[in-house]
Amino acid sequence: QLQLVESGGGLVQAGGSLRLSCAASGRTFSNYNMGWFRQAPGKEREFVAARTRGGFTNYADSVKGRFTISRDNAKNTLYLQMNSLKPEDTAVYYCAAERGVVLTTMGDEYDYWGQGTQVTVSS
Repeated sequence: QLQLVESGGGLVQAGGSLRLSCAASGRTFSNYNMGWFRQAPGKEREFVAARTRGGFTNYADSVKGRFTISRDNAKNTLYLQMNSLKPEDTAVYYCAAERGVVLTTMGDEYDYWGQGTQVTVSS
């Protein structure tokens, strides 16, 4: 089993920044494609960003140019740098892992999930 633990969420004003971290353990982190998803109250879970084993990245249109996904395989950690935050970014953010051949934005194709970290952006 791959265990994932997110941290770094909190309350921030619009225009501010946060960096989320996702610490992995239990399996070889570098073997997995990693993604960030979020779920706002009353809404469906949505894709935010993903990064493959090889470094290919993909972002939701709503966060392009503001969020950056990165990983440090030596530290078994995934990051999400979030800049220029907006109130509509308020959600619980989850990291997830899968071992597919190609990068996927579909949450159902991810095998392992963290417990989530709350991000609240005030206007």
